[in-house]
Amino acid sequence: MSELAFFQDLAILMAVAGFVAAAFDRLKWPKVLGYIFAGILLSRNTWGGAFLVDETSVQTIGQLGIVFLMFSLGLGFSTGDLKSVKGVAMPVALLDVVIMTWTGYTVGTRVLGWSTVPSLFLGAAICDSATTLLAKIIGEMRWNDRPFVKFVMGTSVCEDILCVGLIALITGVANGKGMDVSSLALSLGGLGIFFLATLVAGFALVPRLLKSVAKRGDDEALLLTVLGFCFFVSYIAFKFEFSLALGAFLVGVIGSTSDVRYRLNRLAEPLKSMFAAVFFVSIGLLVNPAECLRHAPEILMLSGVVILGKFLNCTFGALLCGQRIKTAVQLGLGLAQIGEFAFMVALLYAVSTGDSATPIYQIVVAVSILTTLVNPVLLRFSEPFGDFLESQCPVRVKRILEGYREAIERYTENSKGSAASREIRSAVLFLVIFFVLDFAVAISCTMLSQRGWGNVSEFFELHKRFVFALVFNLFMVAVLAPIVKISRSLGEALSDVIVGAGDANWQFALRHAVKLFALVAIVLLWFAQMTMVNVSLVPQDRTMQIAIAIILVVALAFGWRFFSRAFAAASRRIKEAITADEHLRHERPDLPENPFVLTEPAELIHRVHVPETSPAIGSSIAQLNIRAKTGASVFRVIRAGKLHRNPGPGWVFAPNDLVLAYGDHVQIAALKDLLGVVSETN
Repeated sequence: MSELAFFQDLAILMAVAGFVAAAFDRLKWPKVLGYIFAGILLSRNTWGGAFLVDETSVQTIGQLGIVFLMFSLGLGFSTGDLKSVKGVAMPVALLDVVIMTWTGYTVGTRVLGWSTVPSLFLGAAICDSATTLLAKIIGEMRWNDRPFVKFVMGTSVCEDILCVGLIALITGVANGKGMDVSSLALSLGGLGIFFLATLVAGFALVPRLLKSVAKRGDDEALLLTVLGFCFFVSYIAFKFEFSLALGAFLVGVIGSTSDVRYRLNRLAEPLKSMFAAVFFVSIGLLVNPAECLRHAPEILMLSGVVILGKFLNCTFGALLCGQRIKTAVQLGLGLAQIGEFAFMVALLYAVSTGDSATPIYQIVVAVSILTTLVNPVLLRFSEPFGDFLESQCPVRVKRILEGYREAIERYTENSKGSAASREIRSAVLFLVIFFVLDFAVAISCTMLSQRGWGNVSEFFELHKRFVFALVFNLFMVAVLAPIVKISRSLGEALSDVIVGAGDANWQFALRHAVKLFALVAIVLLWFAQMTMVNVSLVPQDRTMQIAIAIILVVALAFGWRFFSRAFAAASRRIKEAITADEHLRHERPDLPENPFVLTEPAELIHRVHVPETSPAIGSSIAQLNIRAKTGASVFRVIRAGKLHRNPGPGWVFAPNDLVLAYGDHVQIAALKDLLGVVSETN
């Protein structure tokens, strides 16, 4: 396609997207639906002719939208928020994803008569709720502080994580690998290694790099640094036949652990808005209205399956996790929809298989639009419906549920275990991470040693096996020092658990035996792993083998302390990355609580002091009707130096309260008038 035709298509797309964004914002409708409808109107399927010169180029550009959408989703990921709801979000998400994937597969094969591959894609398309759309709908409803919202958003984020892995698996299916046990195990193993290796290496290196770049105050350098890493990891994921979404999401998660996460989100927001709009328009371009009408019964049936199935799964899962009936019902109705992930799965199927006979794309997109339109109604209905079910529940059932909830709380408290058991879990986790990293380096070095390097350097081509074998073995030697250190800690903890704290001679000897056994067993595993890889990686030339051995002995003799210090530094950085959200909240108590508002721009966060003469003193948030009258949202109050998170509708204002609210300047000005603030500096 010529440059003129390309820019003509891009000009039409951006002009239409701009008009749709302005119109739907004024109507307070989700812009995503507007972009899809715009794509439908521009499509050749609607009018018989196309407004665009080359729709395939638009779809290629739209793939960048997937990268930026997933990067932004990962950037809004909050380990602190997810940790606070993990006891509900993770089990409910796993239950819902598994059952809905199986349901979609069953409907596809048994009801619609499809083959295995499109049925599997159908299951993947209907298993995940739309985090972005949920966040927008709940925010527009101003339900941010409702008790069930944190569970809804936490569960949706967990489903996103599971579905990123699921997309990576079904990509292998689309490429003809099948889903036999060996292929599934290989795909899951490769996915796990890539996932863990990327996160660990990223946590150890990237946040520190971003912080260093951010200190210089150059937004351009900061944005290009993180985007360069994002596209590099996405490319690696693509080369390993995973999806681009996986790499982009992981880089977003890594970026979310840095101190500049809000700055990164603000810088990436324009790019995400542009390319995401193109992506959703490209979704609409592939929709055939005539096909949707022809398959209206299947679309309505599948929409009912999605709404009813996800409602039952999530409600039942929340009850199993010990939630109240009302909270469980609201969680179920809130998640009873599908959205952007369904679009990605449908587009992935259309692009990777080229199947035009199976109407999966038309059906999935139509179901997504229909359930998205119904979702706000379900959310508003969830509160009275939850109250009704809770009031009609028999007293005996309520007592059983209350006892069950208390039992879960006791089990959660007891499962924390002693200091020794926590030390064992920590040591085992670190050992697993190290062995996974070893496998990742081994696979990478093996693949690189098999690639042709003649176009780079003939000398390197002749000695590539030596180079990559040396790299692998140096890495193995480098991790030996931390592995020995962790093994000793594990032995200490195991000896405390097995032998106890007595000082008898037999206990002293047994403790030493346990420590020695743990150290020897783990070092032998390390040696076995190193030997297995070297059998196929090390060159057959005896001189090269001797050279590698000498280099390793020298590195081990002179680098032991360096490797130990490097491990300590890397462990500290990983721990800081994992707890970054808690640290950030401690430093910045004015940040929002919920995962979906973590990316609110700093300029929308304001502090308002309640004067002693305020007419609001003695009145509650509900009595003042703050949201309806001002449009601002109060999410923190600091009283007498104590921080109160998420004050509910019953919060009563007192003199000298420091109110933390978010909203634009007009909304904050209205809030100040309501609180009787004459002049205030934010």
